[in-house]
Amino acid sequence: MPPEETAGRPARIQVNRNQTRGVAMSTTRLSPLDASFLAVESSTAHMHVGWATTFRPPDEGPRPEFEDLFRHIEGRLCRGRRFRQRLASVPLGLNAPLWIDDEDFDPARHIVRASSATLGEAIDDCMSRQLDRRRPLWQLCIADRLDDGRIGVVGKVHHCMVDGIAAVELAALLLDPTPEPEPAAPDRWSPEPKPSGLSRMVGGVVDQLRGDLGILGLPARVARSPLTAAQIAATAARSAAGMLRPAPLVPALNAPISPLRHLATARRPLQDLRLVKASFGTTINDVVLAASAGGVRRLLERHAERPVPLKTMVPVNVRGAGENGDAGNRISFMFVDLPCDEADPARRLRSIHAETAGRKDHEDAHWVEAIFDAIGYLPQPVRNAFSGVIASPLVFNLTVSNIPGPSEPMYMLGCELEEAYPVVPIADRHALSIGVTTIRDDAFFGIYADREALPDADLVADAIDQSLDELVALSR
Repeated sequence: MPPEETAGRPARIQVNRNQTRGVAMSTTRLSPLDASFLAVESSTAHMHVGWATTFRPPDEGPRPEFEDLFRHIEGRLCRGRRFRQRLASVPLGLNAPLWIDDEDFDPARHIVRASSATLGEAIDDCMSRQLDRRRPLWQLCIADRLDDGRIGVVGKVHHCMVDGIAAVELAALLLDPTPEPEPAAPDRWSPEPKPSGLSRMVGGVVDQLRGDLGILGLPARVARSPLTAAQIAATAARSAAGMLRPAPLVPALNAPISPLRHLATARRPLQDLRLVKASFGTTINDVVLAASAGGVRRLLERHAERPVPLKTMVPVNVRGAGENGDAGNRISFMFVDLPCDEADPARRLRSIHAETAGRKDHEDAHWVEAIFDAIGYLPQPVRNAFSGVIASPLVFNLTVSNIPGPSEPMYMLGCELEEAYPVVPIADRHALSIGVTTIRDDAFFGIYADREALPDADLVADAIDQSLDELVALSR
């Protein structure tokens, strides 16, 4: 959805979204959605979200070196507790893992030199490596002198820790709105002891029982809703059917994948997207989806595959105004058919707008969120199996995500942020995802692909650019 919109949520029937009770004050249990991103990760499907940013060194004053940037970032870690927490499993897999303090935390494991002075090579190398679950699940790779003279920072954070919006918030912890950085705050952090295996097991059982008891109150909550039980059941059933509706078989996009990744990029003036939005009476997100449909259509044609409508997962932000990145994933999903079979760019855009508007009117994202919430009542092995089904190519072909970034200038140690390309993770048998981040007056497209299954991701980036050219020309 466009940056200014979130999913409407009237008459919500709240179920167990986030089990935050733990065995100590510093522990938090992963929500069912957070845990699902762990369940679907494999040696070839790395479930980290990420970003690739470039900074222009200051025109006056010293240029920061790696050691300067390291100390700057290290001094900001106290702003987010997840930076220094790791996962602790529950014995026998009786419930989702907990976040606990890492007693052996070492920032040097997480703030490292980039492998190359070429931004593209640094991105591909960083994103092709899986995060170590024994440590806090994030890493920053810094190139303090790219081959074009700028500074590059590539970041990744496991999806069980943050969604795309929260990843932007975490990145912003390192930035300042002025060239002069804010002074570092006193850091009095010390890790709390790791809870014992017995306490983790008992806590997991208690949380599960508490959730099981909570579901007994669901009929009363339904009765208090302005909606009738029949309306609730019908709407939920329609959303579930839409989510589980089979996706078409598309060999180019849904072949087995390798661990190797590539990020192709495209940059457009945000005014281009706004022009198309205003001309056609749509949303920014509709324009992004239409451009993506045009780009993937050209890819399918190149692979000699007949373009067909593709079932596309579109993340929707449901984070409340007071929630921050520590809340974990606060997203739901819409499932939209990208009309890649349509040759006319204007008809593609109008078709997408009609579908997304209808899904928003019917509160699809709200009910998909409720379905994921309800999974929390099931035993953990059943939750994991359900997650595997939802992440499979049987349910969707690709992901397209629109992630708003800062609209004002931002700096890191006096270096101005110039570019920020998003990385949207791909599950097994999904060779492509498309992310868009808006920074000030530009939209940055990150086309993330498996290098072996889809070696021509740069073609998609060029084709998205061409699709936007077509829509801009029609708008003018």
